Amino acid sequence: PYLQQHSGNPVHWRAWSPASLAEAKALERPILLSVGYAACHWCHVMAHESFENGDVAAVMNRLFVNIKV
Repeated sequence: PYLQQHSGNPVHWRAWSPASLAEAKALERPILLSVGYAACHWCHVMAHESFENGDVAAVMNRLFVNIKV
């Protein structure tokens, strides 16, 4: 459910899974790991100020495999 809440973000979020780890290895990209939960105030602030920003998301999507836990 937490990952689904962020499906509208321009960041291409992936679930923590063997497939995501394999993707990072195959692409030779570091993992950007975001850990949070639905009721976390500061998680919402970070999402609004960073993850919903198209410019920030473009950099994240280009340089990292983005995983949300």
